Parts: sequence; C-alpha cells; structure tokens
Amino acid sequence: MKHITSRDNPLFRELKKLATSARQRRKAGQTLLDGRHLLQAYLDAGGQPQQLLVNAAALQDAEVAALLHELPDVSLTRLDDSLLKEISELKTPTGILALVELPKPKLTAAHSRFCLLLEDIQDPGNLGSMMRSAAAAGCDAVFLSKGCADAWSPKVLRGGMGGHFALSIHESADLSAVAETFQGRVYAASLQAKQSLYGCDLHGDIAFAIGNEGAGLSEELLRVAHPVFIPMPGKIESLNAAAAAAVCLFEAARQRK
Repeated sequence: MKHITSRDNPLFRELKKLATSARQRRKAGQTLLDGRHLLQAYLDAGGQPQQLLVNAAALQDAEVAALLHELPDVSLTRLDDSLLKEISELKTPTGILALVELPKPKLTAAHSRFCLLLEDIQDPGNLGSMMRSAAAAGCDAVFLSKGCADAWSPKVLRGGMGGHFALSIHESADLSAVAETFQGRVYAASLQAKQSLYGCDLHGDIAFAIGNEGAGLSEELLRVAHPVFIPMPGKIESLNAAAAAAVCLFEAARQRK
C-alpha cells in the first residue's frame, strides 16, 4: 500500500484537480466518490474503481475493511489526514474515497421510457436532489443542458446519494432535440401552463422538463413540450426546482404503479 504524505506528490495533485475542477473531470473522464455509501452504490451498479484512497482511521473501520475485502485487486493508497481533508468537501471526511471512471450513458432519448430534462439547473444541491428523485421514481435517463452544474462534481454526487448509477446521464444535451427525439410525451413544468399535472395521464413513455427557479424553461423547449402546472393551494407562488421535479416524478410513479 502506497502512503502519500506530501502535497507535491503527483497523484495527490491530480486528485486535488479532480476534486475541484469540472474541466479536469471531463478531460480525465474521472471523478471521486466520497464515502462508503457512494462507493457501495457504484459497486452495486457493476462499477469497478480504479483506485481507493483511505486515511489511517478508515483502515481500522470494520465496514471499510469489508469493502476493501471485496476489492483485492484495486490499488490502495493511504493519505495523511490533512491531505484527505483537502480533497474531501465534508467537514468530517469519511476516510475513504474512490477514483472512478465517469460512466458512459447507455440509453439515447429514443430508447428512454421515463426521463428527466433539466435546463440550466446551476445549484449543485438541487441537481443532486433531482438525480436522487429521478432514480427513486424509476427514471432511466437524465438529460442536462450546457447551463447545468457538473453532474459528477462531489457536491452533486453527494446530493444524488448513489442515484447517478441507476441513470443514463447525458450532459451538454440539446434539450429541444431530445424532446423531439423522445418517443413519448414530454411535459414541461411551467407556472403559466393551463393544464394541471394531476389531470394528465402519465402512463406510457413520458419525460418531464424542469427549468431553473429564476428563468424557468426556455421558449424553445416549451414549444416542443406540453406545459403543466403543479396546483399550489397555499400562499406560495412557486416551488424549489428540486421539489417541483420530485412532485412531477412521483405523481407519475403513483399513476404508473
């Protein structure tokens, strides 16, 4: 097992770039999974990490030991606590990270049965929550516009809680082209819509388009989708984008069950 103690170590410098730079993640085709939960979700989806990174405390943890036992052929590197803290965004690092290859999307829009189209969702926490909801509701794919946050950033991955690995994720997608290619019906969440979400038949192949909280969806995307609104009998005019996505997704899940 390697032991890294210096910030000048080439591997540590590369890990630091991956932890902080979307550009570097795209260039390398890699990202970091922070914690046992994300690593286990990745393994359950059939993934194989390229490298495991731990601190001294993690090596004494029974659950970490069990994970390491499952991966005897994966390179293991120990980092000093101070170094591990620099590549983990958590106030209290979990003690284990995995270097993994970015999964390639398996489904195209034409082959998806239930998907989510996200336009300019810039808040990493919201985006991660949407990924989690999409996976929980049974979506098979998520398409993100160029204006979205990096789907594979540590914050988005943490918010997704492993949902990423149950989805075919397409970044920098032309959402209007996706909507036109999709074989089913595309519903667009819009405050200006005249049709209620709860009055829609959400069986069959469907997709939901969700925009950011400030601008909503673009006119271009609204033209190729069917606008719907979420009834809100209270005194609040709109929902958080992640909450709106969850309401739409789980109304579909309720009907389809």
